[in-house]
Amino acid sequence: MFQNPTNEKRAALLKNAKNIAVVGLSANPDRASYLISEAMQQAGYRIFPVNPYLTEPVLGEKPYQTLTEIKEPIDIVNVFRRSELVYPVAEEAVQIGAKALWLQQGVYNEKAAQLAQKRGLTIVMDLCIKVDHALLKRFF
Repeated sequence: MFQNPTNEKRAALLKNAKNIAVVGLSANPDRASYLISEAMQQAGYRIFPVNPYLTEPVLGEKPYQTLTEIKEPIDIVNVFRRSELVYPVAEEAVQIGAKALWLQQGVYNEKAAQLAQKRGLTIVMDLCIKVDHALLKRFF
């Protein structure tokens, strides 16, 4: 049965990360994906929007259709997709050499987690990255 990394390990991941690709980022400022990504950007992370429907910059950043289009190293792939749609995202996260796959609150996919873990990625599921960042800052 899957268990999320300890608070200390998630804090270390957040402390050392710089680039976060956000799969499913919406251009709508009322959506959770936008609000959470904006907060992470304000906390000092560079956000890479990944959404095939985006054509204009979001949060001042060029959007990408897939993770594989991004030419810079990605530390965390943060996923705002339905649980059953996560496996191909995990495959791409492995392919680009991301350090971690972070599935937002309400998103859980055991098969995707197993694939990513086997390839050395840190996996976080069913937790909000913004909430964790706020709660774990004391470990930074």
